[in-house]
Amino acid sequence: MDSKTSRPMPTEPGILAFHERCEAFYPADAVNASTEQQRQWYDALCAEFDAPSPAGLTRQDERLVGRIPVRRYRPAEIATEARIFYIHGGGFVVGSLESHDAICAELAHGARAELVSVDYRLAPEHAWPAAFDDCYDVLRSLLAGGRPLVVAGDSAGGNLAAGIVLKAKADGLPGIVGQVLIYPGLGGDLVSGSYAEMAEAPGLSTMDVAYYRAVLQAPPEDAFAYPLKATDLAGLPPAYITGAYFDPLRDDARAYAARLAQAGIDVTYREEPQMIHAWLRARHMSPGAREGFRHLLDGVARLLGTA
Repeated sequence: MDSKTSRPMPTEPGILAFHERCEAFYPADAVNASTEQQRQWYDALCAEFDAPSPAGLTRQDERLVGRIPVRRYRPAEIATEARIFYIHGGGFVVGSLESHDAICAELAHGARAELVSVDYRLAPEHAWPAAFDDCYDVLRSLLAGGRPLVVAGDSAGGNLAAGIVLKAKADGLPGIVGQVLIYPGLGGDLVSGSYAEMAEAPGLSTMDVAYYRAVLQAPPEDAFAYPLKATDLAGLPPAYITGAYFDPLRDDARAYAARLAQAGIDVTYREEPQMIHAWLRARHMSPGAREGFRHLLDGVARLLGTA
């Protein structure tokens, strides 16, 4: 804890330096700015932490189902026919193919698998279920090729990943061999647990989460929008779930992992003890984030069958 403010803070110098750099690009009161301004800040922030592209990796931009932009990443070494479908975070309001380009490239390279990322429609211009529908349409298109798929996403993307996996089960859609949820927001109650304990955590506050939910305009009892509302998790694919201790969304990840395990699903849950929300971008400057990313790659590889 920060003794002066009682604000929960990690002690690892690397993640604190990461947070300080983030604050310079994306101020704490960013949700009060225009949507256009928020997107400009977010794109600049993400670009600040870009890394060189892995050697031999190629990218191809295209559209699926005639309208949805996607980007395909093919690493120099591919060890499986299975693919990764990646859904970016950003509170359903910000984020793009560019914002998570470096993360997707390194994930494809490290997992030795082709990866497809999606540029879904954003709120508030496109409220629920636009983003969900885009992601589910891409999911169906990818599965139609007959190749196994691991569905992955961070933050809001983790929400969308969990939601479309639930719908795929409801629709009897085969071919998903794993789900990877990275500090996902899954519909916790906003007033207890980590939402109270980490309400003022660095990087994301409970007030921010409430704002993003309000902008999304999803029905509060819809389990596809808020997967913790789902009553039956039996039969879902295996999962790798990672949370950050200093994150109001922490208990969403914990609770969903526990419920999957109770439903008999093979689930690995890892909580990064010194990490804050969005630590994935800190993987080149924080030892804790670097270790978390290494474990993430291992978890994805196990689900792909290449570990």
